[in-house]
Amino acid sequence: MPSPLLNEELLASMLEVIKGADTVELKLTVPDTQMRATAVNLGLDPIEAEIRQIVFFDTPDLALNASGLVVRARRIQKGAGDTVIKLRPVDPRELPREHSRIGVEVDAMPGGFVCSASMKGTSSAKDIAKTIAGDASIKSLFSKGQRSFYKEHAPEGLKLKDLVALGPILTLRLKSLPQGFGRKLVTELWLYPDGSQILELSTKCAPGEAIQVAAEARVFLTARGIDMTGVQQTKTKTALEYFSSLMATTSGTRLASNPKESE
Repeated sequence: MPSPLLNEELLASMLEVIKGADTVELKLTVPDTQMRATAVNLGLDPIEAEIRQIVFFDTPDLALNASGLVVRARRIQKGAGDTVIKLRPVDPRELPREHSRIGVEVDAMPGGFVCSASMKGTSSAKDIAKTIAGDASIKSLFSKGQRSFYKEHAPEGLKLKDLVALGPILTLRLKSLPQGFGRKLVTELWLYPDGSQILELSTKCAPGEAIQVAAEARVFLTARGIDMTGVQQTKTKTALEYFSSLMATTSGTRLASNPKESE
């Protein structure tokens, strides 16, 4: 997917970075006008998709995101859940790897790439729902190792208890093995509360096979009429900016209706 659309400088930089990565995830967001055609051409059945609900934790002005840190929890259909604290961008050559639970992944899409370091954890859909509702602390969702990873990279003085929930957002995730591709393809549809959507196609591979898999994916998707040159959107950034803006608007409306609160 990405490599044919990266210029020589970016491609050389990516090839150097992926040497220190554990995995590479090749991503492509599909233009709004092609979402339905993409589903049809890839033979995707939405009934088979797994329902997920994602919530991010940050300050209202996205101080964590500005420092390159993403804190997220995800409720999964049938009661499961997981969490992650992610730092990006990182240079894997400069990243301490003393903790075996730190995973390094390169996300590559047409026009660019980013390398991240993540520490994942497990939770339950019930516990995450309690936190979203304000009935449990954000800190309780994350392991000791994750909290330590957060403290090491968060802005000084910004604790997990100081964060607010941004979300949740509903997503549909479908794994498939399309005929003619021979690799697992993941399709994710993010449904934003304002009615907008992002449809992303992705596949993971080992760093050493990234260029070959990218070329194969490009040939496969192009043959099915999927546009590889559209403007790319990032799901997380879009979600954070949406909920941050919504929180600011809601706060402004509340203060306007209660002028004494601003005195």
